[in-house]
Amino acid sequence: MTYCVGILIDAGMVCASDSRTNAGVDNVSSFRKMRVFERPGDRLVVIMSSGNLSVTQNAINLLDQNARRVDGTLTLWNAQSMFEVAQLLGDCLREVKRRDGAYLMQNNIDSSASFILGGQIQGEPMRLFMVYAEGNFIEATPETPFFQIGETKYGKPIIDRVIKPTTSLTDATKCVLVSFDSTMRSNVSVGLPIDLLMCERDALRVGMQRRILESDPYFNMIHTQWGEGLRRVFAQLPNPSWDEERTPQ
Repeated sequence: MTYCVGILIDAGMVCASDSRTNAGVDNVSSFRKMRVFERPGDRLVVIMSSGNLSVTQNAINLLDQNARRVDGTLTLWNAQSMFEVAQLLGDCLREVKRRDGAYLMQNNIDSSASFILGGQIQGEPMRLFMVYAEGNFIEATPETPFFQIGETKYGKPIIDRVIKPTTSLTDATKCVLVSFDSTMRSNVSVGLPIDLLMCERDALRVGMQRRILESDPYFNMIHTQWGEGLRRVFAQLPNPSWDEERTPQ
């Protein structure tokens, strides 16, 4: 299982992905699920992936390989908008599934895959997309400023409560890490390391990039204090006053 999240706010963007990959309970590995394409001052493209590992790796590698072409073909390095980059990524995903999908199906292997794509190209605003398994995509809005892929249900409540367009990058980063702690607490198939990236709007470069390991003191502090804080708030809630009421028959 996977958990990836991308948040787009007025101040910029925060992205994070776990690294755990499972092929059965006795075959657990770590693979990076975040890929960064950066040309400082011109463009920053961040891609996070969920689903069949071979499909996602091949789709991103195909996007990268096509970007090296010099024949005038549209690539992620000459695209004029993030919308065009989303189209290119969707096309690469479809190409890989056309090539490999039937063979995977023969062995009952799930070939589904999805991506979160975010970043900014000079001359247009910072944008965030979710690319579905079929290669189509949607874009984040001020009303829905974040996307999740993979194991989404455990980390969503905290993001729903905290994130709004005016949230600071620091608070958004804290919120993302709490959402990962909640997800890892409830699903052992999501795990460290976490790849974390933050970038300011219009900077056109990575602002902060960190790989969070088991020994990371800040993440361990969040894990401890968030759990203790929840238990403390729960204990302070008033008890229900229904004791003497009779339930209608």
